Amino acid sequence: MKYAISFLGILMLIICGTLFFQYHVFSDKLEAGEGDFSYTQEIEITYRSGSLDIRQHFHNLANQSIDITWPNLSVSADCFLESETSCDRLSEDKTKFEAFEGRNASLSYIIPLEGGLKSNQLLKDIFVTLQNGHAAYTTVHISTDSDVQGQWITGLPLVGSQSLTLVNYSMFAGTGEISEIYWQNGEFNIHKANDALTIYAKNLLSSELSEHVRDLKLLNEDHIDIVQGKNISAQQGKRILFLEELSIDSINEQVVLSQVKLQYDLEESPQWLTEVIASFLTDSIVGSNKSTEIVNTLNSKMTDTQRVSFVDMLQDAHGTKLSANELDEMLKEVFGLHTEFFAMNETTERIFPFLFNDEREVIIEDALNNEVSVVLKDGQVLYSLDPILQSLGYQTSVGENGYYVQNEAKNFRFPQGYGFYVYNNQRYNTVSDPLTLIADSYYIEESWLQRLFNVSIEKSEKTITIKQQ
Repeated sequence: MKYAISFLGILMLIICGTLFFQYHVFSDKLEAGEGDFSYTQEIEITYRSGSLDIRQHFHNLANQSIDITWPNLSVSADCFLESETSCDRLSEDKTKFEAFEGRNASLSYIIPLEGGLKSNQLLKDIFVTLQNGHAAYTTVHISTDSDVQGQWITGLPLVGSQSLTLVNYSMFAGTGEISEIYWQNGEFNIHKANDALTIYAKNLLSSELSEHVRDLKLLNEDHIDIVQGKNISAQQGKRILFLEELSIDSINEQVVLSQVKLQYDLEESPQWLTEVIASFLTDSIVGSNKSTEIVNTLNSKMTDTQRVSFVDMLQDAHGTKLSANELDEMLKEVFGLHTEFFAMNETTERIFPFLFNDEREVIIEDALNNEVSVVLKDGQVLYSLDPILQSLGYQTSVGENGYYVQNEAKNFRFPQGYGFYVYNNQRYNTVSDPLTLIADSYYIEESWLQRLFNVSIEKSEKTITIKQQ
């Protein structure tokens, strides 16, 4: 037993020594201050009796009050007395680190595992996080009893592992932070594709696939693990990805999408929006039919200079929240005109076309109407029809033979694509259709709106005013 403990200690010293210089390069660059800050961390995990015992050590913390978010599953949360000062900053209610000159602190907690450790188990959101904090570098040590045979995966590069008489030990270390770990029985082939990607495969990779993943274009340095197969929860991790079949296309797409999600806050955004961002950052097509059509539409509208400008803005937005509205603001800066292209596509399953929007407020009969949309399409000014007509006292509906509008004195029917409309049971031929269908909503051209519904339209710098004459 003494031999095993001594051997383990020597192994840890050797492995830690290889990281010493790199670890302290990161540490020396960190400065204390208010707001966002960086730190380094070391996490010790021991699996015993159906639970994960975790000690999390924080280094180079900022001298400011820092809110602590404990994992939802954690119990027995407390500080850990690693040194004389490692508990000095923890508040009495254990919800924050108080502002203090001491830059190091340690916490301990337990994550109970219902039913114990299970093969192919992805354990998500099991570590403490710090508000406004970002881990620049993370080291993870995992120990289990010697009779627990299998493989740990963390998303970080594997530094080394050792099976001893009483304990199995693995160490991982790399840039960035982690929120999950994965366990599987047995051993997979480990293929270190490059510095930022490791593949855990059932079989050896083909030479063609090995060459491709070695040259794969990556968006950042944070390491990612790809595991062949699936986990029992059928979920993807942030830095641990699961693929049933390993192919050039599947690896490329999953890695790029994962890195995009790590670089931006996209929690509230649809998947196609992530795919659009990935496509522009990699100058390729990534994802579904909807994202592909949106990317192709934008590429057809942009000059080379505008495309470069849009990509530069995406890169400058690293670490921030990106939504459809933020992307529309970027397009406004690129084109010099307002558009709701991303926002409108977020509200419909179909593809909303690329249009420029008039940002002025629309006033109907002296009342502001925020539901009216005014767009520019093929040199025409188009108004969303339903909210205007309903504000003017008309009833509108869509039937088998077209779009219907009526009030006490007037009755219209607009068949789509037939070159005529019907007014009070009288047919009137037209060279062009008065109405345009855009993503299931009817729009009317400005001059047709004035002519058919006898309204005046006055425009100022900030408003468009519509009144019945």
